[in-house]
Amino acid sequence: MQITLDIPEALLTRLNAIDQSLPQVLELALDELTARPQSGFTGFAEVLEFLANLPTPEEILALRPSETLQAQIDQLSEKHKANALTLQEQQLWQQYEYLEHLVSLAKAKAYLKLQSNLHE
Repeated sequence: MQITLDIPEALLTRLNAIDQSLPQVLELALDELTARPQSGFTGFAEVLEFLANLPTPEEILALRPSETLQAQIDQLSEKHKANALTLQEQQLWQQYEYLEHLVSLAKAKAYLKLQSNLHE
């Protein structure tokens, strides 16, 4: 299918740089525009709310995802293993991987703080 559009010159320049990926870009843009507000990546909000309460090192070490978040991660993990993720799900998966990295760093620092407190 072909479509004809009148677009600004600056946008044309940007589109020319990604012309091979334009169908994927359009798909992602449509997914973003039509996404339901409650869908998508919610993991950061949960972690930020947790950290806003200034948890102790013990609380950080005990941090686990909520049942809802864990279910989302499990579902994406299965699709990731089966190489069945859509482009939007791939982005979501990468965000969860980044969040897991940040939580691992926080837990490592909490562990070191507890260890240093033991030796004081």
